Amino acid sequence: MVSEDLKNLQKIGFILIPGFALMSYASAVEPLRAANLLAGRDIYTLSAHVAEGNAGLTSSGIPVPALPLPGRGSGFHTVFVCAGGTPVDWNVPAVMTCLRQLARDGVRIGGISGGPYLMAAAGLLADRDFTIHWEHAPALMEAFPGLLPRQARYVLDGNRITCGGGVAPLDMMHALISERMGSDFARRVSDWYLHTHVESSGAPQRASLAERYGVNHPGLLAVLEKMEATIEAPLDRQTMAALAGLSPRHLDRLFSNLMGSSFLLEYRKLRLDHARRLLQQSPLSISEIAFATGFSSAGHFSRSYRAAFGEPPRSQRQSGGADAR
Repeated sequence: MVSEDLKNLQKIGFILIPGFALMSYASAVEPLRAANLLAGRDIYTLSAHVAEGNAGLTSSGIPVPALPLPGRGSGFHTVFVCAGGTPVDWNVPAVMTCLRQLARDGVRIGGISGGPYLMAAAGLLADRDFTIHWEHAPALMEAFPGLLPRQARYVLDGNRITCGGGVAPLDMMHALISERMGSDFARRVSDWYLHTHVESSGAPQRASLAERYGVNHPGLLAVLEKMEATIEAPLDRQTMAALAGLSPRHLDRLFSNLMGSSFLLEYRKLRLDHARRLLQQSPLSISEIAFATGFSSAGHFSRSYRAAFGEPPRSQRQSGGADAR
C-alpha cells in the first residue's frame, strides 16, 4: 500500500565529503533513478552538494558534479551525508552547520559509510538507534563515548537514517522505496540491478566469525568472539578456556591445529589491528591508544606494533589512512 501522496516529489540530496566511496554513493542514488524510470515519471529528484567547489572527489579520484550546500527553505525531504577516508578528513564546519539547520527545518537526515560520524559530531544522533561502517565504529565510540552504534547494514530511526556503506545502501533504498511505493514496486527496482537477495536492516556488515577465520569449532569460535569483545581489557588464557568449556591445553591445540597460531599471538594481532585503525581514524594520543588496546605502557605498545608492522605507531599516524567505502 502506498504510504503517501505520490503526486508529491521527494527531493533527495547528497552531501559529499571528499574521499567518499563511489560504490556507496552509487548504491544509494541508482535505485532512486531506477524508481523514476519504472514509475514512468519523476517521483524523486536527486542532487549532489559539496562545501567547496563544484564537484565532489571520490576515493578513486573521480569527480562528481555538485552544487553548493543546501540552505534554508530548500524543500528537501531527505539529505544524506556520504563520507569515506578517516575522521581527520571530516571536520568540515560548514557541513555540520548545514546538517543542524536542515534538521531544525524538519528534513530527514541520513548518513552513509562514515556519514553517521558527521551526524554524531553535529549532535544529531543523541538517544538514536544508528549504525556506521564497522571500521569507523571504534573511532566514533572513542570520540563520542555516549554513543553506541549497532553493527547493522542500515538503521531507520524516524527522521534519522544511517547506513554502513558499500553495497548496503541497495538494501536501505529497497526499504525506503518499499515504504513509499509498496514492496512489489521495490522488488522491481531491486531486480533491475540483479539485487535478488535483499538483506534486512539488522543483517551483519561482516562475514561470520567462521567465514573470517576459516574454522568451525564452537569452542574456538567462542574464544575468538570473546577476544574481539575484550580488546581493551584482555582476558588470560585460563579464563578464556573456562568460558568456552575447554582446558587451556585443549585451547592451545585448537589454535595450533586449526589456525596455525597461538592464543597469545592471535589475541595480540587483534589488538594491534584495532590499534592501527585507531591510529588512522581517531585523535587519541599514542599512549591513549596503547591503553585502549590493552597494553601496559606506550613503550610496550610501540615495540609490539613495530614488530608486527615493521614501523613505529607514529609512522602510521603521519601517513594517515585511506579506505574505499
